[in-house]
Amino acid sequence: MLCDRLVACVLLFGLCFAAAPGNAQTFEDTLRKFSADSFSETEAGIGAVAASGNPNAAAVIEALQDARLFYDPASKRAFIKDTGGRILDAATGKAEAAPPADLTTVRINNRLRRVIEAALGGMTLLSSDAGKRYEAAQAVFKSRDANALPALQTAIGKETDAKVKRALQEARAAVLLYKPDVSEVEKLEAVGTVKARGDQEALSLLSSLPADTPQAVARAAKDAVGSIENQLVMWTAVQNTWYGLSLGSVLLLAAIGLAITFGVMGVINMAHGEMVMLGAYTTFVVQETIRVNNPALFDYSLLIAVPLAFLVSGAVGILIERGIIRFLYGRPLETLLATWGLSLILQQAVRTIFGPTNREVGNPSWMSGAFEIGQINVTYNRLWIIVFTLAVFAALLALLRFTRLGLEMRAVTQNRPMAAAMGIRTSRIDALTFGLGSGIAGIAGVALSQIDNVSPNLGQGYIIDSFMVVVFGGVGNLWGTLVGAFALGVANKFLEPFAGAVLGKIAILVLIILFIQKRPRGLFALKGRAVET
Repeated sequence: MLCDRLVACVLLFGLCFAAAPGNAQTFEDTLRKFSADSFSETEAGIGAVAASGNPNAAAVIEALQDARLFYDPASKRAFIKDTGGRILDAATGKAEAAPPADLTTVRINNRLRRVIEAALGGMTLLSSDAGKRYEAAQAVFKSRDANALPALQTAIGKETDAKVKRALQEARAAVLLYKPDVSEVEKLEAVGTVKARGDQEALSLLSSLPADTPQAVARAAKDAVGSIENQLVMWTAVQNTWYGLSLGSVLLLAAIGLAITFGVMGVINMAHGEMVMLGAYTTFVVQETIRVNNPALFDYSLLIAVPLAFLVSGAVGILIERGIIRFLYGRPLETLLATWGLSLILQQAVRTIFGPTNREVGNPSWMSGAFEIGQINVTYNRLWIIVFTLAVFAALLALLRFTRLGLEMRAVTQNRPMAAAMGIRTSRIDALTFGLGSGIAGIAGVALSQIDNVSPNLGQGYIIDSFMVVVFGGVGNLWGTLVGAFALGVANKFLEPFAGAVLGKIAILVLIILFIQKRPRGLFALKGRAVET
């Protein structure tokens, strides 16, 4: 405790000494204290340097911490050795062309190391960068270092950013709760401040207060712990729901094209995942082209990649239908084997062209970063994928409802012989449907490239889940696919904490099998004579 007070006094003394009239001194004079080869003089020098406000102050103290601060016994000047091995003048930061030959390392002990840490923390708390001030406050909250209390008090008085000020006040409260010479009233106020924070770190802090904590404070902390635990249970449920919706949007993107293909044509397309992969690699090619030719367009790379991925995957889908699938209608097992073999061929083709390793696909600036809502963290890339998924779903519904192609697709789905009798070219609809489903899978690849590794195996991770979504929701029904994707995503995230990722998926599969026993056509069964037979 005496050491903590001494450290605080040194920092305050340094601040007052630098600010007092008649005591003004140059930064170089301050650095001479390090040449005295005295721990007490070095301690005074740390406080004076920290309070000086000089741009080189942090570099000097960091060098002292890393044993890179030296002094010349003859001239009493201080020097820094940078990471590249150059010798710099500590006062100016300029490289020395001919540094003195007999430089001596400034010695420190364990007590001085604590003083150094407090000084560095105090300077960071007063940094001009709000982000650094916030990070420093979080670090003090975790460390509960009483040495930082004077700097915290000063920083709180100067802070104008509401978020940073709240973090500083929380850090101060954490320090006060673990500092013995603090009044009971202040500790009770500190409990309220930490309770308002309401996260896991606040819970941990209040659950492990020192044994000599006053009884009233301990009772208040115990009540706060119960309140925080109840809040965290609620926020955990919210977070699992958000993660589930995020996973559901990914499943919906991957499955929505399969729902069309499977529903209209009855084809079990095991190469659907490779259509997703082609969309992801199209995004990679677009970004590489932009990086080489016009880097300023990088933020628009995904907007360029979406239509191109649709065209590439859609064209490949039409070729597959015209070259393979149309000869295998009515033979589902042979169709499954053929498309599975085709998926292996496509994977090997991509490995040959792009290599077997993961390819880097960057996030545009508008998809980078995150923000907090209460105790959950929402990333912009996941949020945009949910928005994008719903937009694709709405566009597909509009196409099926308001266009001639959509009308013909619905007619073929409900009764193929009658649609053919009415003059609809069912073979043409099959090709266009397969191309549309594959094109949407390509669009899904653009989105998945932002959250998953772009590799030849990208699609394999989603093909089984996609079939589960389609079967659970109702074959060929888009609303069923939407509900099924989000339901499975949320259920998966709620089961994972209890059963683990693998057992959670197995449990979901078993539940779907049991559900299909009761409702063989899924949640939303299509209606029509051909469907019902």
